[in-house]
Amino acid sequence: MPYLIVHEEGCIGCHTCEMVCSLSHEGVINPDLSRIHVLGYKGEKFPVMCLQCEDAPCELVCPMEAIHMQNGVRMVDDEKCIRCKMCTLACPVGGVLYDYINNKMIRCDLCGGDPQCAKYCPMNVIEVVPDKEVPEVRKRGVRVLYGEVD
Repeated sequence: MPYLIVHEEGCIGCHTCEMVCSLSHEGVINPDLSRIHVLGYKGEKFPVMCLQCEDAPCELVCPMEAIHMQNGVRMVDDEKCIRCKMCTLACPVGGVLYDYINNKMIRCDLCGGDPQCAKYCPMNVIEVVPDKEVPEVRKRGVRVLYGEVD
């Protein structure tokens, strides 16, 4: 299963990723129903979504064990979930969200292996990376963050 890597420096804040996500999952363009959100900080914009953490805090705190790995992606089992929202509190990046309209927890499911946010991002800020390349890509990102690489 692929992973999504975000190159924040290129984001223009167009919210295309949010629109495409909600349309592909819910059939409507509604950023509140998106599994990805574009946030702003000090004039910069950056998309935020579930990072599919290795030791996922959301999964660890779930009292009903409703979050589990399925086909390489962490999913929420709506039948087990009691909507306590502990997962939203535990997620360090805000990748688990509560859908107030449909009364369910939502998170990025990588669109079954074909992430629509990456496909339609006009600036190619969201990169689809095969799982075996993720460690090196994340290391490169940290080096850029600390000014060691352009």
